[in-house]
Parts: sequence; C-alpha cells; structure tokens
Amino acid sequence: MRQISIRPNEAGQRFDKYLGKYLKKAPKSFLYKMLRKKNITLNGKKATGQEKLCAGDTVKLFLSDETIEKFSENLLPADLKTSENCRLDILYEDTHTIFINKPAGMLSQKAAPTDVSLVEHLISYLLESGQITREELATFRPSVCNRLDRNTSGIVAAGKTLPALQDLSLMFRDRTLGKYYLCLVKGNVAGSQRIDGYLSKDTSSNKVTLTKTERPEAVRIETEYRTLAAGDDCTLLEVHLITGKTHQIRAHLASIGHPILGDYKYGDRKKNDPLRSRYGLKHQLLHSTRLIFPECEGALAALSGKVIEAPLPDLFAEICRGAGITLKDIGITSGNTEIPRAAAGICSGRIPDGPPA
Repeated sequence: MRQISIRPNEAGQRFDKYLGKYLKKAPKSFLYKMLRKKNITLNGKKATGQEKLCAGDTVKLFLSDETIEKFSENLLPADLKTSENCRLDILYEDTHTIFINKPAGMLSQKAAPTDVSLVEHLISYLLESGQITREELATFRPSVCNRLDRNTSGIVAAGKTLPALQDLSLMFRDRTLGKYYLCLVKGNVAGSQRIDGYLSKDTSSNKVTLTKTERPEAVRIETEYRTLAAGDDCTLLEVHLITGKTHQIRAHLASIGHPILGDYKYGDRKKNDPLRSRYGLKHQLLHSTRLIFPECEGALAALSGKVIEAPLPDLFAEICRGAGITLKDIGITSGNTEIPRAAAGICSGRIPDGPPA
C-alpha cells in the first residue's frame, strides 16, 4: 500500500486526472476499476474520480509495489532539463505565484525538445528551494502564464500551484489586468493614440501581417501608446497591450512607420545596424515593464490591487541615454536583465534565500 498526501501545487485538479498522471501507463479502465473496488481511496473513502482534490487530501493505493512501478514507469519527467547555475531575477513571489524579470535572449517556453527555457529554470529554482519535488512534477508542472518573445525582456508571470496557474491564465486571456511595455521606436512620435487592425500569422516564416480591414483567419488587435520622451530621431513609448497576439506590438508600430529599434524582422536595418555596431544590440528594445492587477480572490488574493514592475535593462537604458533621453526625468529605473555574453542561457539577478513564508 502506498499513501500520498496532496500538496498545494497539486490541488484543484480532478482525482481521475491526477491518477492518470501518477499512474501514467495505466489504462483508464484499470483506474476506474480500482476506484470501484476501493483499491484506490480518497481520504479513506470510496471515490468516483470526479472529486476536486484539496491540499492535505490523502490518497491510498492498495496496490503492490510492482503494479505501481509498472504503471508509473515515467513518473519522473525524462525531458526535464534544468540549470544548476540559473539565477532568476524574481520581482515578486508568494505561495501560489512568482513573477520573473526575463532577460532578452531567453525563451519563455520550449520551442524544441532540446531547449532550456525559463520554465526549466523556474522548475530548477522550485526544486532547489524545496517548494516542489521531482515526484510531484509527474502530476503537476509549474509553468508560465504569458509568453514573451525570446528577444523581448520583462515580466513573465508563472503559477506555482494549479489553481493559480488556471486563474492567472484566465486573467491574461480575459484581459482583466493591465499590461504595459516600454519600447524605443524609430522617428518622432507625439502624444498618445489607440490603434487597431487585423493580424494574420504565417507559421512558416513566424511572421505576422497587418491589415486595416477584416479578412479570413485574421484576428482583431488593439494597441494603445503614449509618448514618454523624444530622442535623436527616436521616441520612448509606453505601450498598453489591450489584446495580446503574436508580435503584436512590434508589427503594429512598424505598420504606422515607427518600428522598434533593434527589430530586424519588422524594423529598419539602416537604423539597427549602427546600434548593433556601437552597442552590440542583438534584440528589439521592447520590455514588459508593468502589470496592474484588479481585485482578486482565491489563489490570487495576495495580488489584489498590486502593481508589479520590472526595471529597464541596462543596455536599453544605455541606448536611451546615448539618444539624449534622460530616464530619471520620467521616473524610469534600470537594472541588468541581460544574459551575460560568456554564459548565454544563464539568468542574471538573484535567488531568494528560501521559499516564501
């Protein structure tokens, strides 16, 4: 007999779904048969499998060790690759959530099986700080709720428990929180404006196109921006991302003649090449700087009314200063969120002393 205690990061899922992950190789018919015969119980009672698990629930498997091992052959995720040297720049953390300042150059999630992304670094941190065990990863894997482009820096939100991951993902999908970015664009932009259009994605080229009129398979997008400061043939903008689609900010600003500096996919090579030569700039100057939360309940209660901010990366700030923009005059702080050239793939920043209280 094996006894399992449900931890907070596993709570919120249906019992049968949990069993399907824990005994990954077992047929569903076997699991339901064991439930009917009370060979698998929940809190000492017969269960149907439709129950929602709560932290502290007790699961008992009245099965032989051989049977459990047979059906849990892949209990530990074989594809998990972590970095012992990763140092996450953590902006905020509580029992359920964590917000990380992602450096430009790092994937938010895997694009290929061999990739090591922010998710793997996050799991590494949670393992090292004792907030999750490798066994628990078979039934719940913490993950990010918003995906920034590899070469966009700034705030990435992640759920450490299933309820938080579900609620945060819903909040991003339903646009109930404020999402703000900073970007340095070509040309002089005055005032503020709300722009819209229709976006289509070409998956073969991983590039999007915009039109003002609706067309098949296109999705409507809305972007709002305001000018913060003007520089030498460039402007620092604050962008309010109303919808959130692939490459939306980059393509939308390029479509109105103000592409983001450093962006070779949608931008101006004649403007980008001198920045690459002078500063070593290899990514677009786009930074997710602020999230504003509404009133929240449940797993997100600690985020109710909270504002989470990420300082501008040092290289971004240096280029602004070189263009004649004084950041302190507009209340913008900077901090290093670049991946060291000699250690690509390793986060800069800090690791807290331990898990949150």
